[in-house]
Amino acid sequence: MTVSPTLRRHFPDGVFASDCPSRVVLDHVTSKWGTLVILALAEGEPLRWSELRRRAEGVSEKMLAQTLRMLEADGLVHRDARPVVPPHVEYSLTARGDELAQRMVPLMDWIADHAPAIVSDAASAAGAAAATR
Repeated sequence: MTVSPTLRRHFPDGVFASDCPSRVVLDHVTSKWGTLVILALAEGEPLRWSELRRRAEGVSEKMLAQTLRMLEADGLVHRDARPVVPPHVEYSLTARGDELAQRMVPLMDWIADHAPAIVSDAASAAGAAAATR
């Protein structure tokens, strides 16, 4: 497999360079919570805080707030705060976030298809390694 012309055009020194700006974005969108938030919002409808928290089971309030702020600052998530009492805030993907999600969904499909076997194989290998000690 060869490096794509797009990567060479945007990052002539390569995405492997420690100072490559792609690393910042990669860190944000491929973090566990960043990926799950993007995928939850990719389902179409804007979601409120509590709905996102339910969709991304296990995320703490602190991590969800941090993830949403980061994705909003990156221009991937739109925050719509309505001036009502009680406050009503909804989150949705921006056009850029939607474009990213369209690329992430096939990766997550592959992961969902292969995760059971990968986890099982890893557990078997760990068990075998422990038995030989």
